[in-house]
Amino acid sequence: MLGFTFAVNAMAGVPEEQVQRLSGDLTPVGAERGANEAGTIPAWTGGITEPPPSYTPGDHHPDPYAGESPLFSINAENVDQYAEFLGAGQLAMLKRYPAFRFEVYPTHRSVAYPQRVYEMSARNAVSGSLTEGGNGVVDVTEGFPFPFPASAEELMWNHQLRYRGKSNTRHINMMTPTTGGSYNTVTMTVTTSNLYYQEGATIDSIDNLLAKFTREITTPPQMAGNVLLVYESLNQVVQPRKVWVYNPGQRRVIRAPNVAYDSPSGGTDGMHVSDMTDMFNGALDRFDWELMGKKELYVPYNSYRIHSKDLANKDLVLAGHLEPDYLRYELHRVWVVEAKLRSGAHHINPRRTYYLDEDSYQILMVDHYDDSGDLWRYSEAHPINFYEVPAFTSTTEVHYDLQKGRYAAFRLDPDQPVPPFNTVMDPNDFTPQSLRRRGRR
Repeated sequence: MLGFTFAVNAMAGVPEEQVQRLSGDLTPVGAERGANEAGTIPAWTGGITEPPPSYTPGDHHPDPYAGESPLFSINAENVDQYAEFLGAGQLAMLKRYPAFRFEVYPTHRSVAYPQRVYEMSARNAVSGSLTEGGNGVVDVTEGFPFPFPASAEELMWNHQLRYRGKSNTRHINMMTPTTGGSYNTVTMTVTTSNLYYQEGATIDSIDNLLAKFTREITTPPQMAGNVLLVYESLNQVVQPRKVWVYNPGQRRVIRAPNVAYDSPSGGTDGMHVSDMTDMFNGALDRFDWELMGKKELYVPYNSYRIHSKDLANKDLVLAGHLEPDYLRYELHRVWVVEAKLRSGAHHINPRRTYYLDEDSYQILMVDHYDDSGDLWRYSEAHPINFYEVPAFTSTTEVHYDLQKGRYAAFRLDPDQPVPPFNTVMDPNDFTPQSLRRRGRR
């Protein structure tokens, strides 16, 4: 790992002449365009920019690499050969679960975004900056805010503001298997309007609101009809996110407490807290952030097999972990970011390590530590290129509790409709007044 760190840069962006690198030695979002020295990571040549001929909108996405076989497997017996290319959480998984393994496939740099995202990211490079303390961004819109990231805070904002379409609807399964592997499924529909990516938007015009989304639980019956509405703030220190809930039993809409930081997530048996959603979300202010550099690691990537409609959740969900036959790992360059709790602040995880994909800024893995300094949880995001958009983001997230021997899995959705992107959203569907009509018993 590179042994350097950076201080927070709250000044304006890079000189205009440097932006030319985004069409030269760097990709349009700031990753190294070239291959690595060993040739095990190829050059980026544009990613997947359009669907294969067999794809029909609404389908589960056909795997563009379906004909490939693993290059090798990493398991508890041979892990020492590959330890330098694994994170602490991955090593802990192999120790905790001797039957688990990482199936390593050829590397494909499949990330691609619309041309406008590239153009706006280049503009943001010149104009954008962090607010004081790194808790917000200014003078950026419709693109990655920092394609020349110079601090951990800038990288975390690239993750939070990465492109995932202007809007989307996702039908989500969530399960928290017992140590014996049995589980119940909670299903929900999440509809999101990404205000930051509406054409012509500015930080001022969206009034510090990154997105609005609703979450409606559809099963099991005793939970069905519960609806949540969230206004997701950009700078949550200045303006915390706003949350409303509709409970069909009470038949009324109420403001919820601030759902943020380490507040427990409902239905996860305490294995997931609010800022673990999307691998990380919300305010940065409770931690000191340090950029550790880049590293080549085997990470979850191009996870089309776990996204396949040909699977059933019973095939995927095992005691302790997901079925490794359906998980894909590739060698990629990742940014490594350390977060350590600030003096006087509170969080159940005093330390975390984040691993961000250089091509997309998607957080792919997180190591979570407890008060004793021991590794407690390990999180993985399994991403694909939703090539009809195109946008590269996770199709499944799984959060392993290494101490309990259990996990919480989100979006294991082979039986659910594929999310539509960039549909026209009615603003009236994102108001507190809309919740009651959406809820049902």
